[in-house]
Amino acid sequence: MKLIERKEYMEFLKRHKNKNIIKVVSGVRRCGKSKLFELFQNDLLAQGVPRENIISINFEDLAFEDLQEYHALYKYVISHMQPTGMNYIFLDEIQHVPDFEKAVDSLFIKENTDIYITGSNAYFMSGDLATMLSGRYVELKMLPLSFKEHYEASSFKSNHSLREIYEHYITESSFPYTLQLEGKQQDINEYLLGLYNTVILKDVVGRLHVNDVKMLESIVKYLFANVGSLLSIRKIAASLTSAGRKIDSKTVEKYLTGLQDSMLIYQAERFDIKGKELLKINPKYYITDAALRYLKVGRHGQDAGHILENTVYLELLRRGYEVYVGSMTNGEVDFVAKNAQGLAYYQVSESTLQTEVMERELKPLQRIKDNYPKYLLTLDEVGATADYDGIRKENVLKWLLDK
Repeated sequence: MKLIERKEYMEFLKRHKNKNIIKVVSGVRRCGKSKLFELFQNDLLAQGVPRENIISINFEDLAFEDLQEYHALYKYVISHMQPTGMNYIFLDEIQHVPDFEKAVDSLFIKENTDIYITGSNAYFMSGDLATMLSGRYVELKMLPLSFKEHYEASSFKSNHSLREIYEHYITESSFPYTLQLEGKQQDINEYLLGLYNTVILKDVVGRLHVNDVKMLESIVKYLFANVGSLLSIRKIAASLTSAGRKIDSKTVEKYLTGLQDSMLIYQAERFDIKGKELLKINPKYYITDAALRYLKVGRHGQDAGHILENTVYLELLRRGYEVYVGSMTNGEVDFVAKNAQGLAYYQVSESTLQTEVMERELKPLQRIKDNYPKYLLTLDEVGATADYDGIRKENVLKWLLDK
């Protein structure tokens, strides 16, 4: 199997290689963390690092089940370390090891160790590890394939349009393994269902000790069906209760936290553009993979716009932004993207060829009085690029392919 080069993620590992800091890679299951380690280890070998100086353990492999105890893990790694040269230590899916932070901390203080760890949920980096290793780790938050990565790895890009490839991307999944299934939708659906069940059962039900799995499923489907809509915990509880699934707000909040920790969904908080502050009510939720949404709730007439918005949201995260929903007195901007350089505003629409739609999409951006960049991203091919008094209109698929 040809490995997909994850250039930006590889650059992160290379940039921090041999630095006295722990490299943490987090991300939803099967997004490619283990393969990223494999690519990086191949790179180390190509640079002349002896194979015996690379210690790699995947805790989902039964061969290493005996090491799911931090004392045993520590002793194993120490016994395999080489006295000369840097020892590169890879601990994959380390959340399977209770109190793993104790072993990691002890290994970290040894000379000639360069430590890399992965986990398939957000909570494995909370609590004791974050406290014990505060200031001594950097975290890479990994996602499934971007549209650009999917495009570059696709076998049919030579005879399909960009729009057709995008349709493949959102219906056949962004999870790397699905590319091997070559568009066989039944096989893809079976793989995604297995992945979904694993995430729900292991990362949510198991950790939160959920008794009513059907209720959790109802919440997941509700979130999937309302991607890109302003939601509140109270509204979710009320909607499910009115549909015959009685639930209280505290339980909804608990399940939402678990789903976010599993990295199956993401929460985008609202940002008051005028006051430049966060609003703690009515966020929006986005999903890590559009094909999972289609699998669980099907396709509807209004889906395309929400899925496009979802795609842009995830791409902004990949590009290193903190991403919020822009709130204004008389309108809303889809995304406020924030990084060290400041802010950028993004409006996303399927098409703005109709005059009234163009006016509607431009209006919120025109009301913003600061000088930060403003973008309107659409699927339009005719009139795809334009400038409206400083608001840059671009074809969203070309924007997704742009470095």
